[in-house]
Amino acid sequence: MPIYEYQCDACGLVFEARQKFSDKPLSECKECGGSVQKLISQSAFALKGGGWYQQGYSSGKKPAACGSGTPGAGCGGCPKAASNA
Repeated sequence: MPIYEYQCDACGLVFEARQKFSDKPLSECKECGGSVQKLISQSAFALKGGGWYQQGYSSGKKPAACGSGTPGAGCGGCPKAASNA
């Protein structure tokens, strides 16, 4: 379940609430009973396990096709491949 942040208009309290996507947004402060507004927060996520970052970028090594001088040689989205074209 996602965690949403709210701020009270009356007392200024900022608090978090764990809610289902289908739940209605909160309308009342849990401290003073004033009206609250849902805040837009920065989301966080973690990449775990082997993945594109660990395999392709973390070691500093380039994939074999990158920098080969052959435009589009397996690096379709690579900025270096685009500049060689």
